Amino acid sequence: MHLKVWPRKYGCNAGGALGRKTILVPLPTHARLALPVMSAAGGSGRSTVAGLLAGSLAAAGTAAVLDTVPRLSSPWPAWVTFPGGGLSAVPSDVPLSRRQVRDAASRCQGPAGEWQVLTDHQDWSCPPLSLPADPAAWYQLAAIGGWQTVVADTGHAVAHDIVTARCEGRPGTTAAWCGLPFAVPVLCAAANGDGVQALQTAVQAATAEGLPLQRTVVAVVSLADGRLPAPVRAAITMLQGRVSAVVTVPWDPQVRVGGLRAFGRLKARTVQAGTELAQAVLDAAKTAWGDPLPPAPVPAALPAARSLDHASPELEGASA
Repeated sequence: MHLKVWPRKYGCNAGGALGRKTILVPLPTHARLALPVMSAAGGSGRSTVAGLLAGSLAAAGTAAVLDTVPRLSSPWPAWVTFPGGGLSAVPSDVPLSRRQVRDAASRCQGPAGEWQVLTDHQDWSCPPLSLPADPAAWYQLAAIGGWQTVVADTGHAVAHDIVTARCEGRPGTTAAWCGLPFAVPVLCAAANGDGVQALQTAVQAATAEGLPLQRTVVAVVSLADGRLPAPVRAAITMLQGRVSAVVTVPWDPQVRVGGLRAFGRLKARTVQAGTELAQAVLDAAKTAWGDPLPPAPVPAALPAARSLDHASPELEGASA
């Protein structure tokens, strides 16, 4: 199975393959992209997509994954190459420095170079760590860490979150992630009937909520080798013109067996899928905000004597 990309602006048809090799252009040092990777439903390959994105974006600048999922539900503690201090090592009673945040981050190796992961990799029996609920707090950590691309591996289902928030009359988690400065959402779905049905529902909910589909990249994750099922191909065709790009992530037995523990063992087409995802994200960002990208806003410092999960910084100069 070949990698297929159907971005609106590239003019590819739904059966065409992108055969050229993609070389990412380095980001300006002052830029920072926030890339919330979200799922239409469970089993969408969300963490795999987040890792492929970060591993590829390391070629364009400093990159990190923010693991927002509780430790016992996350694959990241087992996927990192060189563990850092972990989120539990981030002090909660003093203002943070870049060195403290970087020391807490674990390191991973990929074909494009090194990238980092902020995760909680304490032993399974340790008390659960209270993670920030507000996406702005995660963005603040990323800004202090100084990464140019920040991939957030989120744990909520998009449509359920949007509908629940509307019914309760409150801002939703999906809207908060999409509202971060220079955010390019990445929506993941499994390449089967149930997956694309959940994807279509998520797109309908996002449309009703007025979320930025025009700069959203969709990742359709294959569950088996061979040609995509007809309903999946039809759903991808219907998405053209509604989102910035649709990228198919091919089946890779290494991912199914060991996740991203051994990035170097991934098939070349899987690595290429990550590069195409990264290029689609960069193209969406440049279409939305121009090329070169403007400087990223600087959030206020994390206040002393406030725990991380209560941090809710105000972003200065945020862009819509």
